[in-house]
Amino acid sequence: MIIDISDILSCENKEETKQVQIELTSFISKLGEFPIISAAPIELRIANRENKRLLIQGDVDLRVSIPCSRCLEEVPTDIHFSIDKDIKLEDSVVHDEDVEDNDYLIGFNLDIDRLIYGEILVNWPMKVLCRDDCKGICKVCGMNLNKGECNCQRTELDPRMAAIQDVFNKFKEV
Repeated sequence: MIIDISDILSCENKEETKQVQIELTSFISKLGEFPIISAAPIELRIANRENKRLLIQGDVDLRVSIPCSRCLEEVPTDIHFSIDKDIKLEDSVVHDEDVEDNDYLIGFNLDIDRLIYGEILVNWPMKVLCRDDCKGICKVCGMNLNKGECNCQRTELDPRMAAIQDVFNKFKEV
């Protein structure tokens, strides 16, 4: 969703609160594509401070479907973060130290979805588990160990002892 903020930038010390809805349906990154299950409307406060600074503030609540880090089952995960941007204005033109950090503000248009995307990227959870005692998946057959046990041999031998294991295996054949 793109919001025209030219009226806010044209008046000194003007402040508006806008109710906006996130139009992102999924979050796409190098990790994959994650569907956004639900997104609460954002009450975004946009303020022009003496034609020198543009303040953008709001709270975001999302629910994203993320696979469990151990068993890969989909886990609905709540992500909450606050937006608090302070952008320097010079001669009624929007400037920022890093242009890359400011790709959500193009001219007099504020792209809410780009702003939210950048904030999700920063606030992405490090590890998501379906439950604290998740057993994960079997390394051999790929069965979800939370649903039951498989018949695979799970003893992992020390690779330095592989030569000795080969000797024992030869003697079993005789």
